[in-house]
Amino acid sequence: MSFGMIGRQLGNRYEIIEQLGGGGMAIVYKGRDNFLGRLVTIKVLRPEYSCDQNFTFRFRREARAVASLSHPNIVSIYDVGQEDGIHYLVMEYVDGEDLKSIIRREGSLPPERAVVIACQVLEALEHAHENGIVHRDIKPHNILITRSGRAKLTDFGIAREATAATVTQTDTILGSVHYLSPEQARGEPAEPRSDLYSLGVVLYEMLTGTVPFTGESPIAVALKHVQEEPEPPSRRNPAVLPALEEVVLRALQKKPSRRFNSAREMAESLKRAFSGEEEEATRLIPQVSKPRVRRRLRPAGWAVIFLLLVALLAGGVWAWERYYFGTPEVQVPNVVGLPLEEAQAILAQLGLKTAVKKAPSDAKEGIVIAQDIGPEGPRVKPPRTITLTVSAGPELRAVPNLYRLSLEDARMRLAENGFVLAEPVQKGYSEEVPAGYIFGQMPAPGEKKPRGTPVTVYLSEGPPPRQVEVPGLVGLTLEQARARLAESQLGLDENLQWAESTAYLQGQVVAQDPPQGTRVTQGTKVRLTLSRGPGPLPREARIKVPVPNDGQEHQVKINISDVRGSNTVYLNTHRPGEQVEVVSRYFGQATVEVYIDERLVKRETLKP
Repeated sequence: MSFGMIGRQLGNRYEIIEQLGGGGMAIVYKGRDNFLGRLVTIKVLRPEYSCDQNFTFRFRREARAVASLSHPNIVSIYDVGQEDGIHYLVMEYVDGEDLKSIIRREGSLPPERAVVIACQVLEALEHAHENGIVHRDIKPHNILITRSGRAKLTDFGIAREATAATVTQTDTILGSVHYLSPEQARGEPAEPRSDLYSLGVVLYEMLTGTVPFTGESPIAVALKHVQEEPEPPSRRNPAVLPALEEVVLRALQKKPSRRFNSAREMAESLKRAFSGEEEEATRLIPQVSKPRVRRRLRPAGWAVIFLLLVALLAGGVWAWERYYFGTPEVQVPNVVGLPLEEAQAILAQLGLKTAVKKAPSDAKEGIVIAQDIGPEGPRVKPPRTITLTVSAGPELRAVPNLYRLSLEDARMRLAENGFVLAEPVQKGYSEEVPAGYIFGQMPAPGEKKPRGTPVTVYLSEGPPPRQVEVPGLVGLTLEQARARLAESQLGLDENLQWAESTAYLQGQVVAQDPPQGTRVTQGTKVRLTLSRGPGPLPREARIKVPVPNDGQEHQVKINISDVRGSNTVYLNTHRPGEQVEVVSRYFGQATVEVYIDERLVKRETLKP
């Protein structure tokens, strides 16, 4: 696709000059806007996405939304169009390189440079978030650094408008797994603070030269985003100061509510951390002086107060001793595995109270799956409250739609939603879905299934092969036979056979299997037997042709067909009444055809 696009002009305006790169969704080209005379970047959707009407509609809608953004740290979108089934996006051309390439080349960046880049990206995000757009794919590959050092955020192609219509969707997450926020890894919708988490990963990588989480597979990395805490960046790079590290770790909090409230707040914290400013907020509570009222008690009053205090203290001690020492301790029995009602009854007989909380579990709904104090715990005094965790049944989730996804994208989509890909992968033919993409699945999309349920997918091998007719190959050379088979969408069995033949020249086909006219499946390989020679002996034919004596000139043509094929051995114009005599060589059985003025006047078979 890319080779054929070079030099093409889209929209009668944008000329494609060279390919710059490409990803899973689109191919990126350097182009020229011939109308305005400036360089542009042209992103062309791959064919598998161009055929998806829902995707292309979303692509155009989101492109128009992002085109409304205007910020010096965001790559501008100039135009979006469609031509001959090609969907393309025209953007600002940035003369520079992406941040990922810089990190790969230089390793960790100086903290001051990392902070400057991060702050510029945060300014871009603040502008996007204020306009209701979440990027959803923040990674160093999508941060371009110009030659002057300015950071520009690009690839909003998968961003979504944060409206009520989109914020509830859990559609495909196309961002790189190393920069995925925990909520995106769980299949939940992205929000502005999801972008802050991803940028926190980018900042971590700029400061240390490495991402916080790695693994043997995308699924393993995604799970670490959800479950594990990152190693403090200062352990990988001692040059990272505590204040800067605190900002990074806050951005990488698992719960969005514990991260920064906005991109602006994160940028301000970065600037304070790097400049060494420490905010100390001390609230001074003014003390209001009140006039003291001094009262004098007589000795009798003091005595009454003292006796009251002694009586109260003695009564409290008596009541406490009666309650505490009068109630024997009990050992809490094990009620895990019992129905809740039965467990509560057993504990109630011992004078124990219960508190109940529910949690998803593979156990049957209503069964106790945990207790905070059990037989191995300390003895307790009734009416102590024992907390029981009760199964709410398996956590059910909607099976995602995997139609027309690649196998790797399907694995990621399933992991994001808490499912796994069933092995082995099933394969089959499909008229609608190209080879290498999924055309069916079980359970069906939208079905509610427990977390961890294996999902069987059916991978397309393309359209089913057709039945074709084997062509005649006898008498052809090997290359001629190969070409004839390719035209019929058949293959050549390279295990060639050879046999002596006096009927065919050396190298010609003398036999074929299957024979001519046989109906076989498209792609079937045909076995050939070739002549080793010596072939037929040459013979001479003397051909005489009388030219009509009608007062007009006539064209005389003589063709001879033998094992070498069909050849014109004579072609000339003669006067009326002349006699034409031609002597020609032939091999094996031959057929002579004589034409006068392109009209066949004679056909003769010559024996070998």
